[in-house]
Amino acid sequence: MENHEQHNHEKTDHSKMDHSGSGEIPMGMAGHDHHKMMVADFRKRFWISTIITIPILFFSPMIQEFFGYEYLLPGNSYILFALSSFVYFWGAWPFLKGFWGEMKAKGPGMMTLISMAISVAYFYSSATVFGLRGEDFFWELVTLIDIMLLGHWLEMKSVLGASKALQLLVSMLPAEAHRVKGDTIEDVKLEDLLKGDVILIKPGEKVPADGIITEGSSYLNESMLTGESKPVKKELNEKVIGGSINGNSTLKVKVEHTGKDSYLNKVIKLVEDAQKTKSKMQNFSDRAAKWLTYIALAIGFGTLAVWLMLGYPFVFALERMVTVMIIACPHALGLAIPLVVAISTAISAQNGLLIRNRTAFEESRKISALLFDKTGTLTKGDFGVTRIESVDNAYSKDEILRLSSALEQSSEHPIAVGIIKKVKEENVTVPKPENFNAITGKGVEADVEGKKVKVVSPGYLRDEKISIPEDAYSDAAETVVFVLIDGTLSGYIALADEIRPESFEAIQVFKKNKIKVLMATGDNEKTAKAVSDKLGLDGYYSEVLPHQKVEIVTELQGKKEFVAMTGDGVNDAPALAQADVGIAVGSGTDVAAETADIILVNSNPQDIASLILFGKATFKKMIQNLIWATGYNIVAIPLAAGVLYSTGFVLGPAVAAVFMSLSTIIVAINAQLLKGKMRKSEQQQDA
Repeated sequence: MENHEQHNHEKTDHSKMDHSGSGEIPMGMAGHDHHKMMVADFRKRFWISTIITIPILFFSPMIQEFFGYEYLLPGNSYILFALSSFVYFWGAWPFLKGFWGEMKAKGPGMMTLISMAISVAYFYSSATVFGLRGEDFFWELVTLIDIMLLGHWLEMKSVLGASKALQLLVSMLPAEAHRVKGDTIEDVKLEDLLKGDVILIKPGEKVPADGIITEGSSYLNESMLTGESKPVKKELNEKVIGGSINGNSTLKVKVEHTGKDSYLNKVIKLVEDAQKTKSKMQNFSDRAAKWLTYIALAIGFGTLAVWLMLGYPFVFALERMVTVMIIACPHALGLAIPLVVAISTAISAQNGLLIRNRTAFEESRKISALLFDKTGTLTKGDFGVTRIESVDNAYSKDEILRLSSALEQSSEHPIAVGIIKKVKEENVTVPKPENFNAITGKGVEADVEGKKVKVVSPGYLRDEKISIPEDAYSDAAETVVFVLIDGTLSGYIALADEIRPESFEAIQVFKKNKIKVLMATGDNEKTAKAVSDKLGLDGYYSEVLPHQKVEIVTELQGKKEFVAMTGDGVNDAPALAQADVGIAVGSGTDVAAETADIILVNSNPQDIASLILFGKATFKKMIQNLIWATGYNIVAIPLAAGVLYSTGFVLGPAVAAVFMSLSTIIVAINAQLLKGKMRKSEQQQDA
């Protein structure tokens, strides 16, 4: 039997997967099965206990008196004792086991309250059977256990629903792949795929592993992985992600990542880790639940003492105590935060927002200044070469392009991609570089055909006291890189990068939310100003090196700004770490941006707007749940203690259990409403 105490006592982190930490897909499925087994276990205990409750109710003298009939068997009280004992020891076993777990961990909680309440009722009632004067509590006891089991069953079904979004990711990979072996195709299990294998993906099939297209082109649906609603065209030598769905063309793909190294598994691992780690809100909720337990125990025993001192029968005082303990169970409070987290992290992952640091996500609502990297975020990052100029008679324009391409052929930087694209258009043969070296934040260098070639930024020229040609910048929107051969400026290449249409819309969302939008770029002042003016930014920083971005972030923080930094997760690592919220963008299939708090699969600035709006909605849901869970107890505990007894209003233990379960279910349903909030935040941007 699964340990319900573990499920609740571990700070009620219901989203937690039961896995070994490998992050591999079968483990995720095991976590899902864990929840299913627990739901089934509570369902079975509820139905069997309820069936046994029927004869207990029928043979209870109090029920017979209430309905005006009499049907007592010989040894009637012993029959009630035997049947109730079964419901207590078997039906209520998850609560009793949970109580011992909480005692061992020295952390009394919900299970302690439930167990003490039902145990006091059971043992007192049992004592009346064997000679103690008083009325038994058996029918109240078993109906109380039935209702508690029903409440937990319904709540756990809701918990299972909270993890379904993540499980959709888990189930996205097919069970088999078509491996190409020479002229034959064999179907193999996914775990048998190896790096370097070539696989065939037929129209409409799921892509089984990350890889590179070696033959064919097609439109792939990546919506469940990146949040991109439109199918994305993928051509020769482009990457595909395992779990995406192929369109209407056949593809051959060379496998790059399988198993735990695949993109999908990294996403699942990130989501699981985010759900397991605690944030400030979670710690606050945990402390509140613990204090509520202590308060409930004190009020429970205090209630018993007060009613006895007032001269009321022990059975009445005991009923008041049991009712207080049941209604004060801090289950709703324990669920308030973990359920919201489980849902928000999984939904975010499906929309291309991968949360590594939950606290940063919760605090994204505080962002007052947003520092953007320009290339590939505010702009498309799809550079096209607009001009190639030579300033050295020894080298033609074609030669400048050819030599510089040697340094750029292995880089994925947008400028390098633009230069290589031009090379392919011109059918230029790219020479091999030797002694390649990156000049941090300023460019690259290598030996090419015996010459020392450098492709660098204008900042490098200034540092080296090399004059920039007057006509280098003919268009304010152009980015220019300079080519040095054997230490002499020999030419330059100008590229243009188009501003994303989504940037304009995203900037409006930020401004509506009173967030300052700033840009830091390695580009020259003229280009930076042109982009800033077009987008209506609040400011910009030009010709910035990676280490200077840290200084900009620190400077903004010194002005009491809550700063979010966006960058590519590599060059911008120090600034991402310094920022209050670090957002890695343009990561694509590389989800291991260790210094970022949040990773955006796409480079779309609208995703950052979604992040902030969804972060606000998530925090609001947490607060709503905390207010409901604590406010409910503030009202319900005095009623349970019997403050309105003089008016004729008495809250029975079974009714208290209904209200306690109802409170928990309301918190769970409220958390589920977050699913509509992501859609709403996207609609707000479109409006």
